[in-house]
This record gives sequence, structure tokens and C-alpha cells, in this order.
Amino acid sequence: MLIFRYIARDLLSSTFAVCAVLLMVIVSGRFVKYLAQAAAGELDAGILLAIIGYRLPGFLELILPLAFFLGILLSYGRFYVQSEMTVMMACGMSPRQLVVYTMIPAVFVAILVGWLSLDVGPTGLRKAEALLTAQKERGELDDMAATHFYTLQGGKAVTYAEEVSDEGEMRDVFLAENNPDAAEGRQLVLVVAEKGRQHRSDPDEPGYLVLENGYRIQGVPGQADYQITQFEEYGQRLSKPKKQRRRDKADTLTTGELMASDKMAHVAALQWRFSVPVLVLVVTLMAIPLSKTNPRQGRFARMLPAVLLYIVYLVMLNGARGAVEDGKLHSLLGLWGVHLLFLLIALMLLVWPIIIQQLKQRGYAELGMVKTIIRLLGNSKG
Repeated sequence: MLIFRYIARDLLSSTFAVCAVLLMVIVSGRFVKYLAQAAAGELDAGILLAIIGYRLPGFLELILPLAFFLGILLSYGRFYVQSEMTVMMACGMSPRQLVVYTMIPAVFVAILVGWLSLDVGPTGLRKAEALLTAQKERGELDDMAATHFYTLQGGKAVTYAEEVSDEGEMRDVFLAENNPDAAEGRQLVLVVAEKGRQHRSDPDEPGYLVLENGYRIQGVPGQADYQITQFEEYGQRLSKPKKQRRRDKADTLTTGELMASDKMAHVAALQWRFSVPVLVLVVTLMAIPLSKTNPRQGRFARMLPAVLLYIVYLVMLNGARGAVEDGKLHSLLGLWGVHLLFLLIALMLLVWPIIIQQLKQRGYAELGMVKTIIRLLGNSKG
């Protein structure tokens, strides 16, 4: 039990460290992407953290299996390099016990990954997609901020406000656009007003930017024939909000909805959700023999081939999912064929050293028997 606690503690600490690094890399990349969209006015900066928070379970769902796989390679690699594994074996721990000691924390990690994959991840992704869809359906002046320029009607006009209240009331408003009715569209229209507000009677219909107490200046730059019109109220038509086509993506549906559906895309998504915890158990069996290394080689000697094998495993799972979605692969075989293939590879990696050792022992025994027979024959002749 003492050896098990030592192995589990070292294994989980390595897994946590690798998971933290991978999570930081992925989250920072996504945050930079969303931050660029916020800077371009496509997203509200206030929802960036909410989107990242909703996406975290989905990130962890894919990070944890890799982190646990690398954690085994790093921990056991250190044990072999520092001869700790040799000492454990000398104290009576067999290779079979090592597999059992490793599979116990692997089961807990698989349960956690299954919970994320079957429940928490789809829920978070659905909420994140809802936020992103709502941002795409915003009006041109929704969430308008002061001292920022905003384009209207697909870039045909530009507006600016010095102050914007919490209720959306604007002060010291500026508006510029090219007059489409003028010759060659060269005539420029400038509007300045004391106040402004957005008015929309129907959410599905275009609204208006209503300006109060200002001037409308119309003319061609470089010429002296400007027309100046004073107004009490002036309306600028806004573009109609774009309604996004809401599609039930398979990854955002609940597991119950996927189980009740017979669509191939939903079947493939359901198999993927069950495959992720199975992935943890299979890669654990692969990592145990792959972590065995010679102290002279170093703990990272087998890291590259092990990671390449993991990547091949994951790529084949994605390929099988796509084949199921396209109907090229039977749903009963689906992703389970890939799991079965790599399970056989893992068992072969575990059993192969034992087979080699038994063959060597049998060879040594046969060689000793031959030597004994030769010695007896020599003695009889003497």
C-alpha cells in the first residue's frame, strides 16, 4: 500500500502539472482569438471570460487523457532512470501489480473525463455557442461605447459619440456618409447633433439612429456649394439584424438527445463521448511499457515515439468518427474498432517482454541441458 500511495501521488502530481501547462497554452490561444474579435467590435469584451469559462470543460475533456499519458511517461521514466523501479521490483512488486497500481488512478481519471464528456462539456459548449450567436445577431449600435467609431450599413456610414449613458442615450454625436443619390457618389453628408438614440419598433426589422438638435451638412469636398440644414430630429436607417440560422450541432446536444436520435452525425458524436474515457484506459496500458527505459538513455528516450503513437490513435478516432458521419463505416463498428486495435497493441507491448524473457530462459535451460549431456558423454568415454 505504501508503494501504491507513492506511485499514485507522483503520477497525479505529474498529470496535474502537464494539464496546467497544456490548459494554459490552449486557453491563451483562444483568449487571444476572442480578444481580437472584441477589438474588431464583433464581440462584447464583457463576455470573454464567460465564453472561456464555458469552454473549459471541453478543453479539459481532451487535455486530461494526454496529460495522464504524459504523466505516466514522466513519472515512470524517472523511476527507471533513478533505479527506483528496480528497488520496487526487488521489494516484491511484480509487473502485474504495477499495472494494477496504475489502473486505479486511471479509472478515476476516466470517470472524471466521462463526466466532462457526457454532461458538463456539451452544456458549456451550448451556452458558449448561445453567447456567440447572440453577439452575431446584435444590432449595429448595440452596446455602443463612447469615443469609438462604429460603421453603419455595412461600412457606408460612420458614427461617433462623445458620451453614451447606460440607457443608450448619446451626446455630441457625429455621423458621416457618402450621398448615394449624388453624381458618382462623391457628395459627402456630415451630421452633428447634441443627442442621439437608437430606435427599433420590431426586433426583426431595421432600426433607426435618431438624432436631435443638430445640423446636416451636404456637399462635395473642395467645392463651395455646401448645403447646411438645421433639424430638431433626424433619422438614419440602420441595417437589419442578421438572424443566425440556429442549427442543433451534435456537440451541443445533451447525451440523452443523442441517444434518442438515429442520425449518423449524432451516433458518431455519442460514440465519441463514450470513447474519450475509454481512451484514458487504453493509453494507460500503452504508457506502462513505453515508459520503461534504460538509465543510460534518459527518461525522455521513448517520449517521442510514445507521443507519436498517441497522435496516431487520436487521428484514427477522428477519422473513424468522420467515416461514421458519412455512412462509410458501420455504426456498430464505429470508433470501437480503433479502440480494439490499440488495446491489442497495448496488450502486446505489455506481454512481449515477458514472452522474450521466457524464451531466453527456455533457451538457457536447453543450452544447459545440452552442456550436461556433452559432459556426461565425455565422462563415459573416459
